[in-house]
Amino acid sequence: MATNKSALIRYKTINQCLQNRFRKWTLEDLMEKVSDALYEFEGITTGISKRTIQADIQFMRSDKLGYNAPIVVTNRKFYSYEDPEYSITKSPIKEEDVHKMKEVVSLLKQFNGFQYFDEMSELIAKLENNIYKSSKKTPNYIQFEDNKQLKGIAHLSRLYKAILNKKPLYIEYKSFKSKQAIKEIYHPYLLKEYRNRWFLITRSNKEKLLVTLALDRIEAFYELEASAFKPYEGIDFERYYSECIGVTRSEKDRPQKIILKFNVKNAPYVKTKPIHHSQQILQENENGIVIRIDVIPNFELEREILGFGENVMVLAPKKLKKQIKNRIHRTATMYQIEEM
Repeated sequence: MATNKSALIRYKTINQCLQNRFRKWTLEDLMEKVSDALYEFEGITTGISKRTIQADIQFMRSDKLGYNAPIVVTNRKFYSYEDPEYSITKSPIKEEDVHKMKEVVSLLKQFNGFQYFDEMSELIAKLENNIYKSSKKTPNYIQFEDNKQLKGIAHLSRLYKAILNKKPLYIEYKSFKSKQAIKEIYHPYLLKEYRNRWFLITRSNKEKLLVTLALDRIEAFYELEASAFKPYEGIDFERYYSECIGVTRSEKDRPQKIILKFNVKNAPYVKTKPIHHSQQILQENENGIVIRIDVIPNFELEREILGFGENVMVLAPKKLKKQIKNRIHRTATMYQIEEM
């Protein structure tokens, strides 16, 4: 069954509302949110009727698009999902939608190779592989780094939209150190991926400094009015994270000259896959290479260095050299104690 764009916007908006367990949703609330979404994405100013929302809910409950949404009504007034983990985005894709996606991928491939589309190659390949696998029931012929157990990926689209529309977020966040989730208002500025894990760069409503929230630690969130958004001035985020490996840094941090010596076994690897875009080869001989990178010392840098094990030595700065040396010593001590 063909479904027009406005209807899909309505279903998606209702879905997002019912996924928000922080509040109760009446028909009037859903009408308001759907009307806002239609104005934002389609420029429709006529609003939406109660009858249309009721029909949409019935349609989502049905199998016509494969949703079978478990929408329930409590107190004869409030709408919610009976299953708190349910989302229409988890429903299987219809055959006609797969065909449309193939057409989109085919169009994108025509632009592949152009300067402004250089970064699309991986995306196009991934889309084409997933669509072909879904429609032909064939195995993967191209495998990307992936973690099926990684949480928080479902938040990406909504968080991106909040950043785009400059809307504050009320976030329920539970860090690894916290016993309970903390609820706070944040102003989102950037989504960043590092090693197949996503992070939200944001600022608390109570603080002035940037904070980094891991998406897999966000338990729930919802958008607030755009009028309350506080922009972050004075930072070029493109440059901000180009000065470090990973996502750990603060505004006060500055890049340092890091000198690393690699043995001959790992020299070709480091030459063909630089640790950082600032990498320079200072020395190369039969024993290996010495490189320089200009980055901010942080946890991710230490983990990168430790990952090379006995194949690398930190030559400078002294503080980083000492930290790596101490971590290696503690690791060795731990194994020695175990063998006693």
